[in-house]
Amino acid sequence: MLLKRNDLREALKNKLSPNELLLMPRSFDIIGSRQKAIAIIEIPDPLKPHEKIIAKALMQIHKNITSVLRKHSKRNGIYRLRQYELIFGDDDTEILHKEYNCYFKLDPQKVYFSSREGTDRLKIAAQVMPGEVILVMFSGIGPLPILIAKKQPNVKRIYAIELNPIAHHYCLENVRINKLAEKIVPIQGDVREVCPKLDLKFDRILMPLPKGAHEFLDVAIKCARNEGIIHFYHWALESDLYSEAEESVLKIATKLGRTIDIQSMVRVLPFAPRKWKVRLDVKIH
Repeated sequence: MLLKRNDLREALKNKLSPNELLLMPRSFDIIGSRQKAIAIIEIPDPLKPHEKIIAKALMQIHKNITSVLRKHSKRNGIYRLRQYELIFGDDDTEILHKEYNCYFKLDPQKVYFSSREGTDRLKIAAQVMPGEVILVMFSGIGPLPILIAKKQPNVKRIYAIELNPIAHHYCLENVRINKLAEKIVPIQGDVREVCPKLDLKFDRILMPLPKGAHEFLDVAIKCARNEGIIHFYHWALESDLYSEAEESVLKIATKLGRTIDIQSMVRVLPFAPRKWKVRLDVKIH
């Protein structure tokens, strides 16, 4: 869920100067439910002296917000985690997030999760056909496999592989909460090591790791059955969104003696000025 900047501006108009109000970011992430939620905000350095005032305003607008976290770093490390600073509220930041009638337990300070990607997850789930066997690489706390299994109850099996042991723990818990143990198989480990051991061919493979997913294209293509679909995510400049991603898939597929057919190319989300997270839906022959 996103809170619009104008809502916060209105709440702060008597507490910040007009110039300070102009520095407010365009939107803020809110993760959770009606009972408990966490706001995640990015406060420019000039506004840092007012961060508690901003946090309190957020909590006044949304009564379900119990904690406000300030982004303290970019995402980094093998688990793609961001450092946060608790500005105000409860220091227990584990919450239950609701998305399209699915429930995800998580702590944003310990695992990667983006509520902004919910719409893209729903679009992927809508493509899944009955009887499919699916592989979700870099599955995190399990939002993609869970949403797919909810929206397509006749999916045969979904294998969810995640390296981060804490995210894997949450995935196990979320599979239990959503009562999907018969459909989803969570596995903790490196996809490069786990996938060959599965010895399976998949109808659909998801690679929701925009930075670095190209390094695992060989694994994905080897696991794709003939006519299987790979959803490949990549970061790209706005001036040329898809060329690099398409070339990466084509290069590895050719090396492995496979051919590809690009089904669709999608702009998912902006992640920096003039830079986007994109998705290629690729059929493998």
